[in-house]
Amino acid sequence: MLILAHVSDVHIDGSPRSIDRTRSVMRHLENLPGPLDAVVVTGDIADNGLIEEYEIARELLTTRHPTIICPGNHDVRSAFRKALLDLDEDGDGPINQVLRLDGLIVALCDSSVPGRPEGFLEDETVTWLNGVLAENPDTPVIVGMHHPPVSLGTPYVDAIRLRNPERLEAVVRRHPQVVSVITGHAHTAASTTFAGLPLSVAPGVISTLRLNQELDTPIPVDYDLPPQIAMHVFDGGRLITHVRPVL
Repeated sequence: MLILAHVSDVHIDGSPRSIDRTRSVMRHLENLPGPLDAVVVTGDIADNGLIEEYEIARELLTTRHPTIICPGNHDVRSAFRKALLDLDEDGDGPINQVLRLDGLIVALCDSSVPGRPEGFLEDETVTWLNGVLAENPDTPVIVGMHHPPVSLGTPYVDAIRLRNPERLEAVVRRHPQVVSVITGHAHTAASTTFAGLPLSVAPGVISTLRLNQELDTPIPVDYDLPPQIAMHVFDGGRLITHVRPVL
């Protein structure tokens, strides 16, 4: 059995609020009395894509646990590469990464589109993901990214979800070892299906997005609720997801 902590949407902007909420989440994970096999962070690390924000985020997200991080729509690839990955090369190509655990692979795709809020998987990313899956036909794989590939009933986020999700669907349907898709972006915990697989959306650390039915003001974002994370339990054949507030 493997336990993954799924953290998303920390939106570090240099403010005490964003820093304190992220620090509380990471302190919670560091102090867990039981084992944790990995931390998966699905995007929107920096709020404005500034190198200074990534430097703060790097310190906050550093942990003794194996960690994998992908960009979101608020992130800037060049600064992300330099500050979080120690890569000096220039360019705005997608940042796709893989984490190999004992009996499980986490493949994080870069669904960000430079300068745009919606998501899209570039040809390079689709080819990369297909290659990772083809090379590991006997190992279960969780595929992750920032943008959900389906509507969640939240108009604010649904308008900027993953575009052309059939590109992703075609890949995962070709590879039966994919056990689940995980995303962030929505700032609300949600579960549904995609391509016949479970789809788990992490809650937000910086804020929580409310449904229209919960709104008593025009502002859909709730900044008063505590930061939340998802905890995924992989039992060898399926993914079970628990959501936890961090008080």
